[in-house]
Amino acid sequence: MELPKRPNFSEYEQSLSKWWEEEGFFKAKIDPDKKPFTILLPPPNANAPLHAGHALYVVEDILSRFYRMQGRPTLFLPGTDHAGIETQFVLEKKLKKEGKSRFDYDRESLYKLVHDFVEENRGVATDQLRRLGFSLDWSREKYTLNPEILEIVYSTFKKLHEDGLIYRDERLVNYCTRCGTGFSNLEINHAERDDHLYYLDYDGIEIATTRPETIFADVAVAVNPNDPRHKDKIGKTVKVPLINKEIPVIGDGLVEIDFGTGALKITPGHDQTDFEIGKKHGLERISVINRFGRMVNVPEYIEGLNVKKAREITVEKLKEAGKLIKVEDLHHAVGTCYKCKSVIEPLLVPQWYVKVKPLVENVIKALDEKRVSVFPERFERDLRRWLETAPDWNISRQIVWGPQIPAWYDLTESPDIEVTFLDKEGNRITGVYKDINDKYEFDEIKNGLQSLIAPVNTPFYLDPKDAPSKFVLQETDTFDTWFSSGQWPLTTLGFPDSKDFKYFYPTTLLDTMWDILAFWIMRMLMLGIYRTGEVPFKWIHLHSRVVDARGQKMSKSKGNVVNPMDLVEKYGADALRFALMFGVAPASDIPLGEEKMIGGRNFVTKIWNISRFIFGQTTHLNDLNVDYETTQAEMWDVLEEDDKTILNRLNATITQVTKVLDFDNDKENHDKFQFARALDALYNFIWDDFASWYIEAVKERLFTDTPGESAKKALWTLVFTWREALKLLHPFMPFITEEIYQKLPNKDAKSISIAKWPQSLKTTK
Repeated sequence: MELPKRPNFSEYEQSLSKWWEEEGFFKAKIDPDKKPFTILLPPPNANAPLHAGHALYVVEDILSRFYRMQGRPTLFLPGTDHAGIETQFVLEKKLKKEGKSRFDYDRESLYKLVHDFVEENRGVATDQLRRLGFSLDWSREKYTLNPEILEIVYSTFKKLHEDGLIYRDERLVNYCTRCGTGFSNLEINHAERDDHLYYLDYDGIEIATTRPETIFADVAVAVNPNDPRHKDKIGKTVKVPLINKEIPVIGDGLVEIDFGTGALKITPGHDQTDFEIGKKHGLERISVINRFGRMVNVPEYIEGLNVKKAREITVEKLKEAGKLIKVEDLHHAVGTCYKCKSVIEPLLVPQWYVKVKPLVENVIKALDEKRVSVFPERFERDLRRWLETAPDWNISRQIVWGPQIPAWYDLTESPDIEVTFLDKEGNRITGVYKDINDKYEFDEIKNGLQSLIAPVNTPFYLDPKDAPSKFVLQETDTFDTWFSSGQWPLTTLGFPDSKDFKYFYPTTLLDTMWDILAFWIMRMLMLGIYRTGEVPFKWIHLHSRVVDARGQKMSKSKGNVVNPMDLVEKYGADALRFALMFGVAPASDIPLGEEKMIGGRNFVTKIWNISRFIFGQTTHLNDLNVDYETTQAEMWDVLEEDDKTILNRLNATITQVTKVLDFDNDKENHDKFQFARALDALYNFIWDDFASWYIEAVKERLFTDTPGESAKKALWTLVFTWREALKLLHPFMPFITEEIYQKLPNKDAKSISIAKWPQSLKTTK
């Protein structure tokens, strides 16, 4: 068998990927007599290309290929995520370029726009997953908006409600007025900003604030009761500047004596600390900024303005009134939207919450009982900290794209609901239903509906048929994307009755990056145990982060983002997989640059050249009639010393690589998940032991004028050793190993991907 001079990876990688799928090598089969191995792919965004981090799915593929070759029924299940706010944000940017916005569409029409946009691009990520060689069972591919998946998501919501774990509340929410939705604390970034600190006069009490435009929502001034400067003022009243509204001076230990002036203006509707103080003292909550970022319930001169402009005018008015004492420069951190970078506004918005305490307690118990293990172990401390401090979970988002919360309101029963809709002429109308129902027909409101806001205590129905009248609207909030993806192990496997769920759940391993430990992993544990009583996965493996060649985090603003598909086109998928695994410590940063990619490509070339040499000898010495099917045990006693030496070294490599990959049989295995150790052992064996030493050592036996038994033994050893080495390397570099394997004279399976994993050899002790 003769190979071309150079490996044409762009040709054989794509053809092999297609062949694997057509042949169904990765389709998991249920075998009740065998223990399954299950990994669910963390779903990438359905309509976006993969980024460098997604290439680290190679970890999951390495383990899937290994256990498949071990003979375990292996399910590596693919899927994609609708990605809620991220996808809608991308569409809104597209609309902006066209001179439009989301406010030009009713809810149903906007949803269809996003849906069509996703469908146009939905195959991008899955095509790239195939190109990278991931051995996924495409017959079981899932999408977070599949009807059967939504059915399970909705059933979880219904059960949480029945168990008294769902409630609505109006509390301060991190709200992005540009994206039009609230976010959890976990989703907020903090950016350093230059700002101003304004010192205001409240009837002789000096107040320092960065938000003078919110003074119109002040309901108290708070001081520390132990502060000698202010304690005699507690119980008295002062007037809010500009509006002369009398508010009480209260004492509260949350006020820091040494911070600022020692006195705080209390604005429970727009500050989290103030909200807590106000809750404790039973203070009123007033909103002066609406969810569109405009001023409301304020003097006419700033009514309807955006926050920035309102601040400028308010400062001028304070100066004119003699209430502005001084202004200082301030450098501080502000909460910003992780998508559009706008400043987050704390707003009072009714939201849906899950009581997490009973869910969290079950997860902590599972950790205590070692039913789920975390690697690296240091991250278990982080997981426990998140669990122990987790607030109730805000599961509602004010966006269109995603599963709509399955709750319905009856407008006849609850006429205080605020609706925003497009009327028949396309005008955008916002109003409380009882104030506008005589002007607009219900069907006009329903057909043009964009959003609604129901007061906290509004009765709702999980089935619209249960409502007293026919004038019913569904909640327009959608689920937090982590609520649906937090059920991924349940939804993908067909909870509760499918054969897949009964066989493959709990899954074996969850592999992802450490940065979504609290976002995703914690939620999957909470909901998985809640619905099934069992952990959704037995192992949590937190892999590394891909950074640029200089070790810097990749970001578009820095211009250092690496497109993995560009690297694949230039160097091949095997070279990229090699670069991601070689020399990398667990959960450390992975610098990805040209140097590592060249190293991977050079290793592919070395494998190719070794194969060219071996195939050249099998062709040249074909007359020797070597029986390549003879087992190693049968050959051992007749082999020469060099042959036995290389097989001894091969055996040591088999042991080392297997120990790294076979994590599921020995929890005390200290080499588990040390992928770099396994790849390093293979690299050294192939390059140094096999190519540089053994091949050179046997050339004299092969190139003699009269090759005989010694040459036959060398040739048998070359082919056998190379086949077993290719199998060991296959999980790491599947394409080159399959391409060579198919040309071996002693291949033992239709594909190397389903060949038997190398076993311990008969060797000299």
